[in-house]
Amino acid sequence: MKLVAAWMLLGLPALALAAGTPAEAPAEPAISAAGSLMQVFIGLVAVLLLIAGTAWVAKRLGVTQGGASSLLRVVSSASVGTRERVVVVEVGESWLVVGVAPGSVNALMTLPKGDISSAATPALNGSFAARLHQMIEKRRAK
Repeated sequence: MKLVAAWMLLGLPALALAAGTPAEAPAEPAISAAGSLMQVFIGLVAVLLLIAGTAWVAKRLGVTQGGASSLLRVVSSASVGTRERVVVVEVGESWLVVGVAPGSVNALMTLPKGDISSAATPALNGSFAARLHQMIEKRRAK
């Protein structure tokens, strides 16, 4: 009995050949390398545009700046060197004047909370406008 089963198993490939080969299977379409590369490129551009759009929306909504309930707020800053700055930071009911340099932050003084003088801003803008007008007139004279 085992011998008959073994002969039948060995004869199956021969029976399959005798039955004939099946009709030719339809050929798979040729995959274009340029088409695949273009699809990958379009996907990459779409992902980069999605990242840029998300960053733009986050910036417009002020996600990176923190909420109004944050403890610290930068009131003003001024550059005093190539990489050094003096920064006025509002903490609660006081202002801290801080010196910022690469690798260090030093508290310079503490002031009571005050109002930002809006009178100084137009004077700066006015002097800038006058200076710009002078420079434009010099160029026209040449």
